[in-house]
Amino acid sequence: MDCITFAVLVSISQMWGAATAAPMSVKFRVKWRSEQLVLKLKKIQVPAGMTLTQPADQLDGLSSVVALLDGYGELISDSPYLSQVKTEISSLKGSLASLKQSRCGGEGKAYRTSAAGGALQRLQSQRGFVLTVSMEALVRVMEILTRLLANMENLDKC
Repeated sequence: MDCITFAVLVSISQMWGAATAAPMSVKFRVKWRSEQLVLKLKKIQVPAGMTLTQPADQLDGLSSVVALLDGYGELISDSPYLSQVKTEISSLKGSLASLKQSRCGGEGKAYRTSAAGGALQRLQSQRGFVLTVSMEALVRVMEILTRLLANMENLDKC
């Protein structure tokens, strides 16, 4: 291999590394934050016998994950006990939105919560029951993150 070919290959590998490094580091950060958040959510005392009445929300790529985390995050009480969890959900949502922007551009499809069976919409209509809605929202966030961690390919779709 001559020097020119070697220089071209090194240059191409550096460009390839720079082009793929940012999304991969964001994806790693999303995975790590999701794992940490699931661990915290498992420590929160959920009332005994609480079950999810609606089917699971549909995860159909980054748009749906960002929309669901945003929607459920808004339903969690602003109590001091949950403020750190809300902050971490918001931070994770920001990382996902950044990944969505870099992969999908500004044209990511709009996600409609009604397509997911309406669990989020039902909770939004029951905001008056702050504790119950907060607890169900926390359980739903944990469910979404657990499913996301089991199917990280959802991060590759817009």
